[in-house]
Amino acid sequence: MTSTNLANLARIGQLDPVPFSKDLVQRMLATAQQRLRDAAFAQNSNETRFDCAYTAIRALADVGLHLGGYRTSTSKPGHHQTAIQCLADTLDVPQPTVRILDSLRKQRNVTDYDGELVTQAALTECLNQAQALLGVAQKIIQDDLRFRGETP
Repeated sequence: MTSTNLANLARIGQLDPVPFSKDLVQRMLATAQQRLRDAAFAQNSNETRFDCAYTAIRALADVGLHLGGYRTSTSKPGHHQTAIQCLADTLDVPQPTVRILDSLRKQRNVTDYDGELVTQAALTECLNQAQALLGVAQKIIQDDLRFRGETP
C-alpha cells in the first residue's frame, strides 16, 4: 500500500483515518460476497444485477481503504470515485483496471440518475470485475498478519 497517497487524501479531507477492525473488514467482505450472489440471479433485471455487482466493488474498495487505516469522507462529494481510485494504493489494482472500475461507477451513475438501461456487456464486465476484485481482496486478507493472529 502506498500510504503517502492515502495520507495526502486524508490531509485534504477526502479520507478519514480509522482504527483497524478485523470484524468490520469481515463484515464488508461478507457484504461484497452477498451482493455478488445476488448479482448472479439471472431472473433479476440487468440493472438490479449491475447494481449488486457494483455495490460489491464498492464494498471491496472500502475493505482496501480500511486495511490501510482509512475510510472515505462521506461528507465530501465523490466518495465512490475516491474509494475506487484508491484501489491502486490499497489493493494494488493496476491502473488500467482502476479505469475500468471507474467507468463502471460512471455507468452506475447514469443508470441511477438518468434511467439509462444496462447492456449485457456492461453487466458482464461488472460481474467479472467484481469477482476478480473479490479474489484480490481475499488474497490480501489471507496474507495479512492481523487476520492470522500475528503481530504485523
